Amino acid sequence: MSSFYGENIKMAVFGQSHAPGIGVTIDGIPAGKKIDFDRLSAFLRRRAPGRDPYSTPRNESDVPEFICGFSEGGVTCGAPVTAIIRNKDTRSSDYAAIADVPRPGHADYTALVKYGPSRDAAGGGHFSGRLTAPVCVAGGIVLQLLEDMGVTVKARIVSLGKVRDDGAEAACDKGAAREDRGPAVDFPASSPAVDFPASSPAIDFPVSNLAVENAMKQAIEEAKAAGDSLGGVLECVVEGVPAGVGDPMFGGLENRISGIVFGIPAVKGIEFGSGFACASMPGSENNDGFCFDENGKVVTETNNCGGILGGISNGMPIVFRVAIKPTPSIAKPQKSVDLKTGEQVILKVPGRHDPCIVPRAVPVIEAAAAIAVYDAILGR
Repeated sequence: MSSFYGENIKMAVFGQSHAPGIGVTIDGIPAGKKIDFDRLSAFLRRRAPGRDPYSTPRNESDVPEFICGFSEGGVTCGAPVTAIIRNKDTRSSDYAAIADVPRPGHADYTALVKYGPSRDAAGGGHFSGRLTAPVCVAGGIVLQLLEDMGVTVKARIVSLGKVRDDGAEAACDKGAAREDRGPAVDFPASSPAVDFPASSPAIDFPVSNLAVENAMKQAIEEAKAAGDSLGGVLECVVEGVPAGVGDPMFGGLENRISGIVFGIPAVKGIEFGSGFACASMPGSENNDGFCFDENGKVVTETNNCGGILGGISNGMPIVFRVAIKPTPSIAKPQKSVDLKTGEQVILKVPGRHDPCIVPRAVPVIEAAAAIAVYDAILGR
């Protein structure tokens, strides 16, 4: 089933954008794990809508109601963990006028072909980014479980529209012109991967170079004023994963991470380590030389492989980047068709939409990575 993920923990996401509620069930969480619900709530607020002028004005608190899975004191009891988030600020009437006019860039047309007139068109139904909220519930729990293992997951913005975070420039950019490649970062063998000053619910723009925050916000405001939208690139680093996690062929860490990351509706691309840049580098530059650190541990001098070789972790930070497309629902007139009348029409999308979802997507990427890595660790 397309709404299920995982082998050793199994996550099932349910609901629709404008349904009474959305939610998640996670089976396989070990018993006896204490969860800090205040930390979980803070994590969920990073994704929640209606928090700032550059996100959708739809105001949802995104407070999960846990139906089962916990005993007293917030300790997991071994039963499947199930949480429901009530939708409280829906306006389905916004979509009535365009029920037969597919929005460019959305799944409206393909959903109609697949499911016929029974599809839920309001807010995109179960194709909506609204369904990333329950993923964050699961991911927020798993992030705490990973921390108990010494594993951390952090993501940041490396570009938004045409604005790049200069802090993302790095030594492994050699081999191709900057303008021809996506952002890349070098991670020294014996030091933290990168400083993530904004992996905190108090900071809404996680960037390495804080000076670009205002430029990014201005770019969003300009796109919003023009009735348009922006996308961007996010980078995620998972540190503390021991060597030997993952499997070759179809069970590799890249496969597992990519599988859940592409469940995020706005994601259109993913690369690990040097990614596409390696195609323009000779092997002598792309290969990561092995050495011992001060503790005698095997490490690599660079991390162009992104911490994964043959689908298996090598003990270095796992590094990947994802491309987030611009929000398809924009105020600018766009070409579409009226499927009922058979006429070509010009569409102006009504309703409330994010001019840029990139900042809100950061915790979603963290959640997805955490679930994939934890699932792989349990199967080690």
